[in-house]
Amino acid sequence: MFSATASVPNPSQDFIALCQSQVMLLGKTLQADWSVVYLTSEEQGQPVNLIPVVVYPLRETVDKPLDNQIQMREEKGEVTLGNLSKSLPSDLSRSLIISENEPIHSKDYQVVLPLVYQEAVLGVLVTRREAYPWKPEELSQIEKIADTLAIARSLDQRQSWYQKQLQQQQLQQQQQRDRLDDLFHQLRNPLTALKVFGKLLLKGLGADDQNRSIANNIVREGEHLQELIKNFESHQSSIENDAEIITLNTDSVAISDVSSSLPPANSLELTPVYVWDILETVLMSAESIAENKGIDLQVEKTENLDCVWGNKSALREVFSNLIDNSIKYTPISGKVTIKLGLSKVSDDKKYQGILIEDTGYGIPDEDKERIFERHYRGVQENSNISGSGLGLAIVKELVTQMGGLIELSSPINLDNYAGTRFIVWLVSN
Repeated sequence: MFSATASVPNPSQDFIALCQSQVMLLGKTLQADWSVVYLTSEEQGQPVNLIPVVVYPLRETVDKPLDNQIQMREEKGEVTLGNLSKSLPSDLSRSLIISENEPIHSKDYQVVLPLVYQEAVLGVLVTRREAYPWKPEELSQIEKIADTLAIARSLDQRQSWYQKQLQQQQLQQQQQRDRLDDLFHQLRNPLTALKVFGKLLLKGLGADDQNRSIANNIVREGEHLQELIKNFESHQSSIENDAEIITLNTDSVAISDVSSSLPPANSLELTPVYVWDILETVLMSAESIAENKGIDLQVEKTENLDCVWGNKSALREVFSNLIDNSIKYTPISGKVTIKLGLSKVSDDKKYQGILIEDTGYGIPDEDKERIFERHYRGVQENSNISGSGLGLAIVKELVTQMGGLIELSSPINLDNYAGTRFIVWLVSN
């Protein structure tokens, strides 16, 4: 029995071209009237199926030049028997399973050879000549063609396997690199805050205060850590640009499922959270950083706000990144505004909104579509403001995992095309 729906494990175009050249050789050199190359397809729990991939010639093309008589019908990567049935002799099924009543001389006209390599059956080559039987030397040539196709199919499968493993390893490496990038990015805000606190502490200490050296050490070590992070990010960037070649691990045949190592889409543990409890701790350092830069930081909030569904650690990261960006990209004497208590209903869900707005440089229209992509900085890439392009990507991912939404508006001042507004919408409890 042949299956008309089983799929062949993606033979490459190079292998298909080789099959075409070999069946053409049978037609031109050995005067075969028709030839078919089948590949085996085995689905778990199902019997092995034979799927035709190359037929020579198709009946409707017999009047065309010989080079055009080999065709392949594809539907989403597979060739179905139904497409080719009108081109195959009616006795094809009997030729593959020769019954006891089959005339002995019929075997002399039709040759059926399995494509076997290293004890694995990879397919079948069927060829037939109606006018006269095959000679021994011709049968020997057909066997060599079958051996060639078997070796080529084995190499084709191996190449496909190696390519898949390479892609899996590249994905794993990229995931590990992304995790490192996120970790070092998340260290930026607390380090900046520590450095600012150290400088404020120095201002409050007298010149002869014995604690002054301790404060100096805090500032110095904070700057050292920031420099190390900057060097690490430069190294990571150079690796990305060089596109280093990954060495394949070919010792193991099993390919691990990378998806099992990924965190699930909603892996954050969500609990009822008061937004102000999170923002209040973030603002302690943000106010100092804004004051040190000459930025006016204003907070407006409604009393008795409801809880939202969120994760405390994730919310702290979201607010830290958004507020840090607003301060970073706002010039001296600018203004950053934070508002709590916005509300809206969408898809039968009630949301509480947190607005973070600045009078900074704004985001050009051409950058908006990609602003949440990892490592994308747009026009700021060539500015003198340092950054890794990770903050907004992390924000987007965390807000999504908490079931929330994020809105971006920029510019918000049409007079000078400046300013950016983010609104984080979190599901109300």
